Amino acid sequence: MKIAQVAPLWEQVPPPNYGGIELVVSRLTDELVRRGHEVTLFASGDSQTLARLAAIYPRALRLDNNVKEYAVYEMLELSQAYQQAAEFDIIHSHVGIAALALASLVSTPTVHTLHGNFTKDNINVYSHHQKQPYVSISNAQRQINLNYAATVYNGIQLTDYPFIAQPKEPPYLAFLGRFSPEKGPHQAIAIAKQTGWRLKMAGKVDVADSKFFEQEIAPKIDGQQIEYLGEINHTAKAELLGNAAITLFPISWQEPFGLVMIESMATGTPVIAMNLGSVPEVIVQGQTGFICQNYQEMAAMIPAALKLNRHACREHVKNKFSVTQMVDGYEAVYKEIIKNRINLNGYIHAAKVRQ
Repeated sequence: MKIAQVAPLWEQVPPPNYGGIELVVSRLTDELVRRGHEVTLFASGDSQTLARLAAIYPRALRLDNNVKEYAVYEMLELSQAYQQAAEFDIIHSHVGIAALALASLVSTPTVHTLHGNFTKDNINVYSHHQKQPYVSISNAQRQINLNYAATVYNGIQLTDYPFIAQPKEPPYLAFLGRFSPEKGPHQAIAIAKQTGWRLKMAGKVDVADSKFFEQEIAPKIDGQQIEYLGEINHTAKAELLGNAAITLFPISWQEPFGLVMIESMATGTPVIAMNLGSVPEVIVQGQTGFICQNYQEMAAMIPAALKLNRHACREHVKNKFSVTQMVDGYEAVYKEIIKNRINLNGYIHAAKVRQ
């Protein structure tokens, strides 16, 4: 198949540090090329890919302080992709609502992966383009009525996450993620303080969250019990998670898919998480971690989590959340959409849900 992948321009593909969407796009794109598909990746010019790279800007927008209107370059990228639409069998958009209007104007079908949550504002746009084909990344994400072609879980390359049978001493808890209130880093600190555990934390601090970090996080970092490692690369991320006794996932929002959970389990480290969003679809209760109703329960489950089989955590990811499974899912979606499409506006008949 001739496939176009349209990635956000905010980060390069794959991202050097934090960037879940771009990491998924990278793994998907490269594996499609390995399987013999002809793939064009629309992304920033500093991206690294096995596909043909089509870039309208030389670097990730996040790295360029001269760029003030990000939407301009996002529009240019989409214009470039859809001007070439006739060259592709299918276009795969990872940029949310931005592609919807253009997708409805060409006969080449577009499938949209929903990487984020629905809001009271973007629901209006999605509802207007209800018939276009969408892929949810968890069943929990399906909060409005759209033409869902499938649920395809995000997958990771297991070789990027070495299995660690015995974590380093002294033991510690890990937190990895963006330092924003809904991700719960302050709750991770509270759990560590309550239980007396060491906590190692890593992730980026966006400008919008700088006040939260300065007020709620920074004063509690002492470099001993509570340690902050900053924004770290993939190798350091795998080491942080793999050498932890337990990874905490104390979210307070309906996260559509928590990549950190499968990254942690791939290294063998179980996860204790709040029962929100995709968590029940990712963690096997009492086998690869614990799904909790509140933060007090998260703290209380630490002793039980220490007894879980680290090999079982790794096997769970291998069997359900590998790149192979993810790409199998998307290949099936592409074939179904191409087979069933209606030429008018690129709309398709609803496909079967793939789980």
